[in-house]
Amino acid sequence: MIRDFVKSIGTQAGMTEMEVAGLELAVDEACANVMEHAYDSDSTKEVSIRAIVDDNLLKIDVTDTGKGFDPAAVEQLKLADLVSAKRTGGLGMRLINSFMDEVHYEMQPGVKNELKMVKRLHKG
Repeated sequence: MIRDFVKSIGTQAGMTEMEVAGLELAVDEACANVMEHAYDSDSTKEVSIRAIVDDNLLKIDVTDTGKGFDPAAVEQLKLADLVSAKRTGGLGMRLINSFMDEVHYEMQPGVKNELKMVKRLHKG
């Protein structure tokens, strides 16, 4: 459902197929992180996704009310170390940052946590 929504928004915004795929991955990863980490895999909790498109930007906000975190405190291991340790996690923030042009976190744990992502649109 999330991927369908994001694909529709990206397509309507005029993004290429590759850009839409990256957008889908970034938003999907953000939502998966909320469910796993903020909500401890409690599927009864809600995640809200809002998209705003204008001429030059696509803004996507992912909002939850779970446990927040300090993005600066999350250790970003080297990719080679993750691969050699055969870790399946630890790539979420790196993935989101690689596909989006701007990424901002606003945390109020238990009240409102927001991940604000921006993708610049290259229309021409």
